[in-house]
Amino acid sequence: MADNGNAKPGSGGSGAYTINLENFSKRLKVFYDHWKEHNSDLWGSSDTIAIATPPPSEDLRYLKSSALHVWLLGYEFPETIIVFMHKQIHILCSQKKANLIGALKKAANDAVGADIILHVKAKNNDGVGLMDDIMRAVCAQSKSGDPVVGHIAKEAPEGKLLEAWAEKLSGSSVQLTDITNGFSELFAVKDASEITCVKKAAYLTSSVMKNFVVPKLEKVIDEERKVTHSSLMDDTEKAILDPLKVKVKLKAENVDICYPPVFQSGGKFDLKPGASSNDDHLYYDSASVIICAIGSRYGNYCSNIARTFLIDATPTQSKVYETLLKAHEAAIEALKPGNRMSAVYQAAVKMIGKNAPELLPNLTKSAGTGIGLEFRESGLNLNHKNDRLIKEGMVFNVSLGLHNLQAETKSEKTKQYSLLLADTCLVPLEILTAPCSKLLKDVAYSFNDEDEVLPVKKVEVNAKEALPPTKATLRSDNQEMSKEELRRQHQAELARQKNEETARRLAGVGSGSGDGRGNSRSSNELVAYKNVNDVPYARELVIQVDQKNEAVLLPIYGTMVPFHVSTVKSVTSHQDNRTCTIRIFFNVPGMPFSNDSNLKSQGAIYLKEITFRSKDPRHSSEVVQQIKTLRRQVASRESERAERATLVTQEKLQLASNRNKPVRLSDVWIRPAFGGRGRKLTGTLESHVNGFRYSTSRSDERVDIMYGNIKHAFFQPAEKEMITLLHFHLHNHIMVGNKKTKDVQFYVEVMDVVQTLGGNRRSALDPDEIEEEQRERDRKNRINMDFQNFVNKVNDHWSQPQFKGMDLEFDIPLRELGFHGVPYKASAFIIPTSTCLVELIENPFLVVTLGEIEIVNLERVGFGTKNFDMAIVFKDFKKDVLRIDSIPSTSLDAIKEWLDTTDLKYYESRLNLNWRPILKTIIDDPQKFIDDGGWEFLNMEASDSETEETEESDKGYEPSDAEPESESEDDDSDSESLVESDEDDEDDEEQDSEEEKGKTWEELEREASNADRENGVESDSEEERRRRKVKTFSKSRPPPERSSFKGGPSKNFNKGGPSKKPKFR
Repeated sequence: MADNGNAKPGSGGSGAYTINLENFSKRLKVFYDHWKEHNSDLWGSSDTIAIATPPPSEDLRYLKSSALHVWLLGYEFPETIIVFMHKQIHILCSQKKANLIGALKKAANDAVGADIILHVKAKNNDGVGLMDDIMRAVCAQSKSGDPVVGHIAKEAPEGKLLEAWAEKLSGSSVQLTDITNGFSELFAVKDASEITCVKKAAYLTSSVMKNFVVPKLEKVIDEERKVTHSSLMDDTEKAILDPLKVKVKLKAENVDICYPPVFQSGGKFDLKPGASSNDDHLYYDSASVIICAIGSRYGNYCSNIARTFLIDATPTQSKVYETLLKAHEAAIEALKPGNRMSAVYQAAVKMIGKNAPELLPNLTKSAGTGIGLEFRESGLNLNHKNDRLIKEGMVFNVSLGLHNLQAETKSEKTKQYSLLLADTCLVPLEILTAPCSKLLKDVAYSFNDEDEVLPVKKVEVNAKEALPPTKATLRSDNQEMSKEELRRQHQAELARQKNEETARRLAGVGSGSGDGRGNSRSSNELVAYKNVNDVPYARELVIQVDQKNEAVLLPIYGTMVPFHVSTVKSVTSHQDNRTCTIRIFFNVPGMPFSNDSNLKSQGAIYLKEITFRSKDPRHSSEVVQQIKTLRRQVASRESERAERATLVTQEKLQLASNRNKPVRLSDVWIRPAFGGRGRKLTGTLESHVNGFRYSTSRSDERVDIMYGNIKHAFFQPAEKEMITLLHFHLHNHIMVGNKKTKDVQFYVEVMDVVQTLGGNRRSALDPDEIEEEQRERDRKNRINMDFQNFVNKVNDHWSQPQFKGMDLEFDIPLRELGFHGVPYKASAFIIPTSTCLVELIENPFLVVTLGEIEIVNLERVGFGTKNFDMAIVFKDFKKDVLRIDSIPSTSLDAIKEWLDTTDLKYYESRLNLNWRPILKTIIDDPQKFIDDGGWEFLNMEASDSETEETEESDKGYEPSDAEPESESEDDDSDSESLVESDEDDEDDEEQDSEEEKGKTWEELEREASNADRENGVESDSEEERRRRKVKTFSKSRPPPERSSFKGGPSKNFNKGGPSKKPKFR
């Protein structure tokens, strides 16, 4: 007896089972209500319904009687007769079954008011006497003298018991009527638990096809092995019956095949549902076709999938396949509630008639059938005659094929071929077997005489190094773009989005924040991929983040399942000694304060939490950082539209009650420290209802931090630092003592500063030294664990519904992405987090919110220097540009990669720019900035390529050491240069030209030396010599005029007078 979710093992030991009373009551009532409502049209006006199940059999068979048992009771009860009447339910069965069914008496009476009467048949008894008792009860309850008994007419009686029952019915005065249509309609619409079983079955089916059949075929073709269709069938059947082989975690005892897997090739094709695999060898020469169809069951619920694989297909074959694919997708699109079932087949016919009408005679006569407890549910055929309505909750096997097609080949095994596609689909539109692609590029194999793979451009998510080409390979497995090329393409797209966003914001229309993706949407409108075929192909089963489609792809049961990032509530990671654990929590609709109460499908399945373990901590950290970054970007679109500029009045702290004791972190220091004289004291940080409170033993040293005022919260454990800390970056300033601050930090020193008296160095093998190091490690681990426990408890508190809008969560800096730089006056180690760029050890602290960054300009790049600088331009152009200087050039590639993964547009320049006049000009004349291409004036690559084309139409800004000085009409002009310069008082070009006209370089050098001697100066510096040489050189080659933003500053760059051309240090 198979378990479909309605039944479960009981507590009476192994082999003891119970029936799910809740499901039994619910479905019994549904059955009786349906019988009463549709008695005349579907149930043959029956007074009684008699169902008899045959003895067990090893053959695969689908019977309505068995389906009723599984649907109602959770098991199939062989050799059992159930007679349903309005007030009684008579059951003839063995003693063992009677013990199990006897527990249903109260549930049946409560549900439909019917009493269950058991007729227990002894082993050696033929049961005829018990049948007479049942027939008398049937006649007694009938209002007329001749009761109408409904039965399943197509099921022939098997075994002595059923044959005796059939004779009893036919020999009595009752009228028999067929009730097959009634059960067909009853089973058509699935409830939530049935849909779960179908989805599990479909997931197993698609996983076997994707993770077993396809790799198996690839290996056979690659190694040119000879295997028979029947051997492939056997291997595939074993994979279905052992789900762990395809990395699907389903219990093997609940799994079975729907039919023996079907493999066909070599010109012999049968597209009928009852087709079988023969003993011929798999044929995979040029222009050959391989059809594979497999079906699996979970809890007796069926699913099906069929795919056609093309080997070095001809253009005609490819075109025909694409036509069939369009027709199949059109048929699936027509599976909408309210449509007639005939509309599904008509949609396929219309699509083929539009694209290739000559193929209509080859089209199968049906587009599939309903599927569930039976592989082909009667009455739910998707053909042109069936006018029954499609309802939500129905499940269909949409199967469409083209048979007896002719190929332009000479081989008898490829001259005639067929194509078949099938998917299991749930209404409303959900393709349950979608993980296994059916696109032409994913099912077409190609190889040639040189064993070279035909290249087809495709960008893969998290692509690894390309595998060496084999003789036969999927067209989708091809040459991959380099990481730098992918980054360049992504940055080009970011540049376009950034310029559009900036233009909207400057025009007063845009959001002023966010990532340029538009307004936030409700969860019902969230679409990561419009079509299942848009899901990127993944070569490895690892967690991946699709930044473009705002999706997180998770490997679940052997396939990549996409989730829109807005469905992710939070993600955490915890690293043990050898493994890293990632926990992802999802927003579950229907929870308090949720906007998802109006669901599209009340029977949908939602995932609440999922956990992954990885042995690659670096990849785990990157994935967590990417998910958090993308999630924050999407979740904060609406909240970031208008930054809270005004000071928020601090609400009053609500202290935790005695019952709910506050979470405490003891003996921590605070920064900034309280003022005043006297010895500094440690204090205790407590988490209360709506905020934190830090206090010391002194009554006047107390700080309250409201949750609503926290913009970012960080937890940084001690690794290579001396302190473990919690840091809060606030929306609005608060007072700590007499200091006004937006950053409050609580920390503990993990190591004591110890000075050895005497100054003698101790041996590394000194037992005391070893013991002291061990104590320090233990102390550090203990402190880190205390902070971690505090953070976990606070995160749990923040997960409550009242804090949902605040989007609070402790962020952990990612040390592996950190780099050294000088943000203020001293060098520091700057570390990215999922939402910020921070430096939390040295004072003053650095906290830069990534969502507030407009662009990043990497300066002094390309001169072969050891360091470069980073200029961060904020969306608020009135805010000063943040500079991080002296970053080692070895960190350049890592910083570029980090900026790209966080969707931040970056540019590179060879010199430092003076940003104040640039931003002032943008604010003064935003329209000109937009018209001139926005930030593209910083694009050094575009500048180089365009400058080479023509000087007059130069649209790139290419600074260099030999740049000539600009003309100036007014020496007293206070306009600033675009590039910082140490020479602020240069003579204008006109004066220089009169002085130096017609003189050679030697004459100029001689005059300069004489002038120096007269002034008492020994010689010119190298800088001055170079400058004069540049000036002289510029007389014969005047610089071209440039646009203000695309090609550098124009003469009218600043209001109030002409400006100088850029000057360089």
